[in-house]
Amino acid sequence: MSNLNYKHLHYFWTVAKAGSIARASEQLHLTPQTISGQISLFEEVQGEQLFKKHGRNLELTEAGRLVLGYAEEIFSLGQELEEVLHHRPTERTVQLRVGVSDALPKALAYRLLEPALKLPQTLRINCREGKLESLLADLAMHKIDVVMSDSPMPPTVNVRGFNHLLGQCGISFFATAALRQQYPAAFPACLEAAPLLLPGEDAALRSKLLHWLDAQQLHPRIAGEFDDSALMSAFGQAGAGFFAAPSAIADMVMRQYDLIQVGQTDDIEEQFYAISVQRKLTHPAVLAISRAAQQDLFGNVASNRSSPHNSEG
Repeated sequence: MSNLNYKHLHYFWTVAKAGSIARASEQLHLTPQTISGQISLFEEVQGEQLFKKHGRNLELTEAGRLVLGYAEEIFSLGQELEEVLHHRPTERTVQLRVGVSDALPKALAYRLLEPALKLPQTLRINCREGKLESLLADLAMHKIDVVMSDSPMPPTVNVRGFNHLLGQCGISFFATAALRQQYPAAFPACLEAAPLLLPGEDAALRSKLLHWLDAQQLHPRIAGEFDDSALMSAFGQAGAGFFAAPSAIADMVMRQYDLIQVGQTDDIEEQFYAISVQRKLTHPAVLAISRAAQQDLFGNVASNRSSPHNSEG
């Protein structure tokens, strides 16, 4: 934007959050006419209509939603600056805005992010979950710092970014002890005709798992499909079926859900990525995540080189 007036931006931000000029005028202790005039001037300078009327209230236009996203960040940083100056004069809070693909197992997402909590600096994590394409759009607009995913950037996404491999591992299968007793054959034969819980279509593991079952000539009964890995684990805990998860978090899955590990295979390999707009990772929290993933969580990544995604936006 050119000639940005931060007072006008603050008026816009207040109206957008309040939903009407009348409510915003009460909060700002200004007349509705004053605010309305300032908003109109702001729109005129920016060359975009930011609000449209909806009954007695105002709704944001597409341009308005874009401006609101930046306004939220600007005034959030302003508030943080005040807190640092008044309460923490010698310490700067490190903010990590991370997008977590909804296909990434929740337990693994936590294990990946956990090292950032051990930084000597005070850390504030803003964690956003969603579809990978949506998170990549936020990354391109600098609304988030990094995206954690179980797959690299799709070649069809028109965003310039870089895939940083965090690690790779095989998968393990889990079940309750009672369900395992019902299907006592050795692994993987125990999966034949057994109830199986599958990850959703967005998960990279799903297609690999189905191909592996075909190769093993196994025909389990699909008892459920889940976009949310935590919900799938909860159903597994209830005995609804066998399910698979990355071997890197096998101990955590067994402990958290009181399950047993039925078997493990490296024929199915999952890879996990940090996706950023930088060729080289620089954020201290993301660097801590990357180091811990490669050295401790996975421990089998020979190189930390990043691979570029060639599409540019």
